[in-house]
Amino acid sequence: MKKKIAILGSTGSIGIQTLDVIQNNKEYFSAEILIAGQNSNLLIKQAKVFKPKIVVINDESKYQYIKEQLKDERIKVYAGKKEIINAVKNKSVDTVVSAVVGYSGLEPTISAIEAGKNIALANKETLVVAGELINNLIKKYKVKMYPIDSEHSAIYQCILGEEKNKFEKIILTASGGPFRGFKKSRLEKVTPDEALNHPKWKMGKKISIDSATLMNKGLEVIEAKWLFNVDPDNIEVIIHPEAIVHSMVQFRDGSIKAQLGVPDMKIPIQFALTSPYRLDSNFPRLSFKEKLSLNFEKPDLYTFKNLKLAFQAMKEGGNKPCILNAANEVVVDSFLKKEIKFLEMSEIIEECLNKMEYIANLNFDDYVEVDTKTRILTKKLINK
Repeated sequence: MKKKIAILGSTGSIGIQTLDVIQNNKEYFSAEILIAGQNSNLLIKQAKVFKPKIVVINDESKYQYIKEQLKDERIKVYAGKKEIINAVKNKSVDTVVSAVVGYSGLEPTISAIEAGKNIALANKETLVVAGELINNLIKKYKVKMYPIDSEHSAIYQCILGEEKNKFEKIILTASGGPFRGFKKSRLEKVTPDEALNHPKWKMGKKISIDSATLMNKGLEVIEAKWLFNVDPDNIEVIIHPEAIVHSMVQFRDGSIKAQLGVPDMKIPIQFALTSPYRLDSNFPRLSFKEKLSLNFEKPDLYTFKNLKLAFQAMKEGGNKPCILNAANEVVVDSFLKKEIKFLEMSEIIEECLNKMEYIANLNFDDYVEVDTKTRILTKKLINK
C-alpha cells in the first residue's frame, strides 16, 4: 500500500526534495497534505502537480489567493496555525515529514505524534528544544521517528541490525562550512552572502548560516543525544570537508562503521520514508575509480564557539538547549539583516545562556515561556 504523507514545510529545501522523491516513486508514496509558511505561489504549483487532499498556508493573508487559484482542483484549502495542527492529525496521513526550520516545527510535530503519526524528522530544533518531552511522547503513543538529517540518517543506518551490539561512541562529521580554517580576524569581516555560500550543500538561509557558525553541528549533537539515547560524553564531532562520510559509529570492540555517499539530501529523505527497506534510485553514485580523498580534522572551538556552547547546553540540560536555540534563531535573523556581525552571534548567545534562569524540569508550556523570554532578551542585547 502507498504511504500517505503530509509535508510540514513543503516549499522549503527539504520539502521540495521530499516531493522529488515522491514524484520518482508514485507507486509507493502519495503527497496527501502540503503545508507551507508564506510561499503561496510555490505551494499552488505543488498542489497542481501532486493533487493533495489538503493544502495549508500559515500566512492567513494568502488564503483567498490560494483558494482562488485552486478553485478548479478538488483540494481543500486552509490557513493559520490551528489548521496546520489539524492537518498533521488528519486520518488520511500515516507519516508526517517535519521539514520546517526552527522552533515553529515543535508544536505541529507534537500534535502529529499525539495523533499516532510516524515522523520523518528534518526539524532538528524539535529535539533540541524538547528532546525529553518528545521521546516520552514517542513511547506513549508508540510511533516511530526516522531521521532525515544526513548525519543522523548515517548513524541510524550504521546501527540498524546492531541491536544486540552496544556502541560506545558516535562521530558526527561536519564539512566545516564556507569559513573552514578562517581565524577570528578574518571572520569579523565576513558578509551574509559569503556565509550563505556553502561549499557542499544547497540549503535554506537559516541552516546555511548555522553551518557557517558550526551551530548546525551543535544542534545536531543535541539531536543525536535524544535520537540515539547516547551520553553527551560519547558524542564526537570531526571536520570532514569532502562531505562524503556522513557520520560514523564506534562499537565496544573498537570497530567503526561509516555511511558514505555523495552529498545529496534525497538519499536520506528516501530512506527515512522506506526504512528499513531501500528502493532503487537514480541518485548520483560515489565512484572509487576516480581520485578520492577523505580528510579529517578537529573543529576549532575557539574560533567557532557555537559548537562549544551547544555541547555545554546539552550537558547542563533543562532549559539550556531551548535558550540556545531561541537565541540562535534571533541572532541569525539579525545577521542576515546586517544588524550584527558574524562573531557577535556567538557572543550574544553565550550572554543569553548566562543570564536566563536555569530550569531543570519543563513541560510544554515551560518551553514556550522560555523560548519567548529568550527571544525578548536576545533582541535587547542586539539593540543595546
